Amino acid sequence: MPGPVRILLLGGTQEARQIVEHLIPNSEYQGVYSLAGRTQSPQLPNWPVRQGGFGGIPGLIDYLRQQDIDLIIDATHPFAAQMSRHAVEAAATVGIAVLRVERPAWQPETADDWRCMNDWVSLIKALGAESRRVFLSIGRQHVGEFVAAPQHFYLLRSIEPPEQMPPNSLCLHDRGPFSLAEELELLKKHKIEVIVSKNSGGQATQAKLLAARELGLPVLMLNRPAMPPATAVAADAAAALSWLSAYKPPPTERGV
Repeated sequence: MPGPVRILLLGGTQEARQIVEHLIPNSEYQGVYSLAGRTQSPQLPNWPVRQGGFGGIPGLIDYLRQQDIDLIIDATHPFAAQMSRHAVEAAATVGIAVLRVERPAWQPETADDWRCMNDWVSLIKALGAESRRVFLSIGRQHVGEFVAAPQHFYLLRSIEPPEQMPPNSLCLHDRGPFSLAEELELLKKHKIEVIVSKNSGGQATQAKLLAARELGLPVLMLNRPAMPPATAVAADAAAALSWLSAYKPPPTERGV
């Protein structure tokens, strides 16, 4: 009988946690849950875990071979483009499949006032020269970009403090998800005039967009980066697990 399917699960999202919780009690699967290591106190599953980078594509190729990985499940954040590209290239070299979990992007509705941008420079320029009160709902990694526009007041919310913050800013240390009522209260309390968001999709952080719609606030939305084609794409954890249940590793020697 063939042994268990060995999986490298690239995690850090709600979907990744849902998938690994299904895999833990299932003897048909073994593997490793991988995190980028940016969060100091991540929520870890009861499964083998590694944190930190692989050393680029060559390092990832070596890791896949050393660990005898049959399949990569890429359940990273929609903006983790470099990791997703590395996964596809390394998997192609080794000769294994990549299942990407790609939650649908948010779409504006009639009552929404969105301006969609492809890069941070264009987005920051769109804030304008006049001082505005801005809610940065972008995580902590790119907050330092807004040092280039110090005329604005920035409100941000993060589990951990950013490495660099604009001079006129306030960071609230909190973990979501947040309700519509909580988002409305936050935006009103701090007299927010514009929201900056990445188009991450999903329901966990959508309340801020519903609040913006209700208050008539504009949203500057950063578009997702382009991703290379994977072997298969699933919209959520359930679809990924359905695909996985039918997956059988090819009976060939990998990476030869």
